Amino acid sequence: MTDSTLRYSTGTPWEAVAGYSRAVRNGGMIFVSGTTASSEAGAMGLEDAGEQARAVLEIIRSAVEELGGSLADIVRTRIYVRDISHWEAVARVHGEFFSDIRPACTLVEARLVDDSLLVEIEAEAVVAKATSEMRDAL
Repeated sequence: MTDSTLRYSTGTPWEAVAGYSRAVRNGGMIFVSGTTASSEAGAMGLEDAGEQARAVLEIIRSAVEELGGSLADIVRTRIYVRDISHWEAVARVHGEFFSDIRPACTLVEARLVDDSLLVEIEAEAVVAKATSEMRDAL
């Protein structure tokens, strides 16, 4: 039996510490872990929730694309904001990325792992067809 699971890592410190992948593809499903505005060096230093949301969604876009999908394949997002007063700025950025796609979405206030992180987003995608390169990798 062939393992059809592919994993994508961004190299952030917490991926190795906590033992998780940024994104995992199994068959036509892509699951993107809760993603913050952080990199291998740690938090990106963005102080605005909207800017953080934009950085997070770019990381998510990259992860999904690396696993053979696109933003158009995303069917669900979950958004966690440190302070609910930031909901509208974050929602507007989400709308910039998904206004034509319109995935199911939840936005809640939550305590995040670092005080400098204002937003965390996770996503799920369903890829209708695997590309030939993805089929070869699977």
